[in-house]
Amino acid sequence: MARKKKVKEDILITGIADKGMGVGRDEEGMVYFVEGPVPGDVVDVLVLRKKSSYRKGIVQQYKELSPERVEAKCKHFGACGGCKWQNLDYSSQLKYKEQSVKDAFKRIAHIEAEDFQDIVGCDEIYAYRNKMEYSFSYRRWATREELDSGKDIDFGQAVGFHRAGSFDKVVQIDQCQLQDDLSNRLRNFVHAFALERNWTYYNSREHHGFLRNMRVRNTSLGEWMIVMIFGENKPDEIKEILEALKDEFPQLNSIQYIINTKMNDSVHDLDAIHYWGEKHITEALGHLKYNIGPKSFFQTNSKQALKLYELVRELADLKGHETVYDLYTGLGSIALFIAEHCKKVVGIEEIKEAIDDAEANKQLNEIDNAYFEVGDVRKEFNDSFRNKYGYADLIIVDPPRAGLQSEVCDTINQSGADRVIYVSCNPSTQARDIVLMDNYAVKLLKPVDMFPHTHHIENVALLERI
Repeated sequence: MARKKKVKEDILITGIADKGMGVGRDEEGMVYFVEGPVPGDVVDVLVLRKKSSYRKGIVQQYKELSPERVEAKCKHFGACGGCKWQNLDYSSQLKYKEQSVKDAFKRIAHIEAEDFQDIVGCDEIYAYRNKMEYSFSYRRWATREELDSGKDIDFGQAVGFHRAGSFDKVVQIDQCQLQDDLSNRLRNFVHAFALERNWTYYNSREHHGFLRNMRVRNTSLGEWMIVMIFGENKPDEIKEILEALKDEFPQLNSIQYIINTKMNDSVHDLDAIHYWGEKHITEALGHLKYNIGPKSFFQTNSKQALKLYELVRELADLKGHETVYDLYTGLGSIALFIAEHCKKVVGIEEIKEAIDDAEANKQLNEIDNAYFEVGDVRKEFNDSFRNKYGYADLIIVDPPRAGLQSEVCDTINQSGADRVIYVSCNPSTQARDIVLMDNYAVKLLKPVDMFPHTHHIENVALLERI
């Protein structure tokens, strides 16, 4: 017989923990991580998991609602898991994000920076994204309210976002608030067009279906790109939908497509086929322009990216004679942004297509003191690399969420560079890595909010050699 789950009453949610979960304690000091509430809520918790030092659960009942709550703008809030904090006032979001960075450094690195600066918030908290990717699914995800209604439910095809924890079901999205409304019109047009023709949507369990994903990119210059990703190669149908998009949406500057018959949704190793318009769209950040392709790695919040790059440039405090290394350079966005202020900047990136973009954007902006290498930073960043380009005065790192490999931390630690600027999308791994670089002291920490309504936070750390 299954063990009956326990309900713990009257838990006051006092903060936000990993992945945006609410956190509180009972009268005995036991920690509860709870999916759903915001700080200030008082809830009864249905405990789903028990450990010696904490409990995990979901809200069974709300007893009191937090004064920091606001009404969510999105009609899909609660079903779509993409914006879990839309019901939390934005000033409170910033407060808890900033606190999460402080907590990570105190807990993991036992560090309290000499100068912990205020978080940089977004001026626009809706329609801030320049890239959205939608999924097509043969089976729609139904809400708990629908299931409990007793009515017949249509589990038909859907296009939108995967429900958190459900790889094979998609929440049907009619209006997303995160990108300009043209993105909604494009998605809804494709959905209606496909349903009229009885086209199949992707079945991620059995790995078949015609429509698989749809990527929409736009820039602050008003340029738009759509990339249709098909699970089956059907030339006539592909031409039909792409022609329809071209005719219906004169705002589009580029139409491309990818055939993906693999077992996963990753397309970085597949060819993007240019169908109509330009091969790239162009973004402007400050004094630079960047060509953005269908698979380009680029910050998805352009206005906030400019603030982030300006912060890096300010902290770099370059005088014009320095050699700068930009590790995990991506398409060279930071390297190119600071190039005019130093003697030379050298970027390393593992993904060749990103370096191809970096080289193209270098030419686009007529920059002649930036150099880029393809390779794994762990292997390429070594004595031979330093002998080739000279020893760095400044090292900039912007790694994936997993952070730096220990070998890279060791190499940075022994590099002799005067300063290190560490840009991170995961303050926990950032704090862990900085512990390993004990030849450097943290001089400044400054979070930058790139993704309102989510728990994600970017953090910039300035390290100086001891």
